[in-house]
Amino acid sequence: MKKKIKVRKILGLDSFRQWLYELIFMRLCVIWKFNATFAASKIFIMLKVGIIGGAGYTAGELIRLLLYHPFVSLSFIHSNSHAGLPVWSVHSDLVGETSICFTNETGEVDVLFLCLGHGKSIEFLKNNNFPQTTKIIDLSQDFRTNPLFQTDSNNISREFVYGLPECNKLLIKESNNVANPGCFATAFLLSLLPLVKFGFLTDEVNINAITGSTGAGQLPTATTHFSWRCNNISIYNPFTHRHLVEVRKLLETEAKTTIPELSFLPLRGNFTRGIFLSAYTNTSLEHSELLELYKRYYHSAPFTIVSDNEICLKDVVGTNKCLLRVEKHGKKVLITSVIDNLLKGASGQALQNMNIMCGFDETAGLKLKAIGF
Repeated sequence: MKKKIKVRKILGLDSFRQWLYELIFMRLCVIWKFNATFAASKIFIMLKVGIIGGAGYTAGELIRLLLYHPFVSLSFIHSNSHAGLPVWSVHSDLVGETSICFTNETGEVDVLFLCLGHGKSIEFLKNNNFPQTTKIIDLSQDFRTNPLFQTDSNNISREFVYGLPECNKLLIKESNNVANPGCFATAFLLSLLPLVKFGFLTDEVNINAITGSTGAGQLPTATTHFSWRCNNISIYNPFTHRHLVEVRKLLETEAKTTIPELSFLPLRGNFTRGIFLSAYTNTSLEHSELLELYKRYYHSAPFTIVSDNEICLKDVVGTNKCLLRVEKHGKKVLITSVIDNLLKGASGQALQNMNIMCGFDETAGLKLKAIGF
């Protein structure tokens, strides 16, 4: 008993529990022939998870990921417009994968994902009370730049942390409320954070990024339906895209000062998934110094990889990865960044945040292979 008490004092209660869980886990993996998922289900109480706004693209990807996550159980998928219908009737890629149906009711859960349109998460939380212990991950823009939520009666408040794990992992781990970054913002920030963090962003940055049609959501519009999008390309919201606000806010937080101008041209692509972003600016750093800078910054980031080779969308579509390529051309550094807008740009990153918040392996449920061809 004295030895046990001593161990607890050295490790701390949470660390001791984690150590004990890992010891039991490894033993059971041996007993059950290294079937880690089965062993995990025997050790951990499965987290109850709910989804609000279950009919859209981001929810569809989130459902697909959560169905095979080793530590969670889907309690409900909320949709007012599809209540009573099987999930696969909307998300046809899930035929044969689940029998769960949409519902217009909610219940107590450990983690709640909000996959609602912009502006609707605030409205939903005002009309639906959840315990402070419920972890909430919001995929809309509602809390990215205005992190404090308070009801009209002022009796419930939540403060949201910006959920970019490569930058805010410790804050995410300690928070019960996370605002998931935008898709463009994710590719944008990951391309510039090392320069900003180490004080090497000193001149205007020019950014061009092209996104797939799924970035505009599920409902067709004049610029998203097939006959307009196919064999076509166009610029939209030049220099004023809404993600610039959250990008600048995080970069200036990291820089602890104002940063140079960000000139951003977003483009609509004639493909469905992915973002290909290129950013360039003047720098005095040599190519070898830039590579060292980026690789050092992302050395512990499991999903952000600095590539020595050319990168393309097919390297990341279907995964939670961000691939970066850093080149030097004369006085300019060129950074290219590629992500899947629905995964690392939305649902995959939301699941990554859940893993961090709940103390799971950051990659749990996210070890996915790119299409590649």
